[in-house]
Amino acid sequence: MTDFQPDFGPTAEDYTRHRAGFPPELINRLKLYGIGLPGQAVLDLGTGTGSLARLLALGGATVTGIDPAAPLLEKAKELDRAAGVQIQYHVGMAESTGLPDQAFDVVSAGQCWHWFDAPRATAEVRRLLRPRGQLVIAHFDWLPLPGNVVSATEELITAFNPAWTMGGGTGLYPRWLTDLACAGFTGIETFSFDLDVPYTPAAWIGRIRASAGVGASLSPEMVAEFSQRLGKVLRDSYFGEVLRIPHRTWAVRAVKAD
Repeated sequence: MTDFQPDFGPTAEDYTRHRAGFPPELINRLKLYGIGLPGQAVLDLGTGTGSLARLLALGGATVTGIDPAAPLLEKAKELDRAAGVQIQYHVGMAESTGLPDQAFDVVSAGQCWHWFDAPRATAEVRRLLRPRGQLVIAHFDWLPLPGNVVSATEELITAFNPAWTMGGGTGLYPRWLTDLACAGFTGIETFSFDLDVPYTPAAWIGRIRASAGVGASLSPEMVAEFSQRLGKVLRDSYFGEVLRIPHRTWAVRAVKAD
């Protein structure tokens, strides 16, 4: 768990409008592992606005979501209604959910494992899973490549917020495999795939405002100044009506040992 602890509650509007959710292809691949099947009981940790939870529900699973940020859960409910799914939400922490023992076939964590206390979270997941239940940790990350708009954006985030040290990522998380192995999970497997996500310049600015290093940790005045500066960077160097932002989807699945 990192010492940098942003509050995503203030980002709820931008988070809902501008953060690209997990691609549907993720669920297609998870189903090959028997994850997200109709009728399965799934708990989605750190659910945010329900991006991963909603995909699992659309696939037929019975999904519960938990997150510490109540404003995000309210937005998740709005998105669920638009998608025609029903998900039960609780305000709470991944390390201590307050939910019953062995109540779930699958526990998922999308774009959030790095915020957790891993030993406590894995212990809680083991308590919540039924025998041979599965855990999936998934990420959907932008990719900073030399000279691309993501790299320039990350440089600007760091200039405004030196406490943010999450730039330069590859979208791969080998440390999570160690977390799972140390907690006694078996059958650990990973997969990944890349795709471009189209953003208008305004939408990209909104997406970045909804990130940990900007809207979730800077003052409103600094967020406004950051947005203006990023707009200038885009106009000067990355002009065009659509920005194609490279992303990587990565996931690990593991099985609760008997």
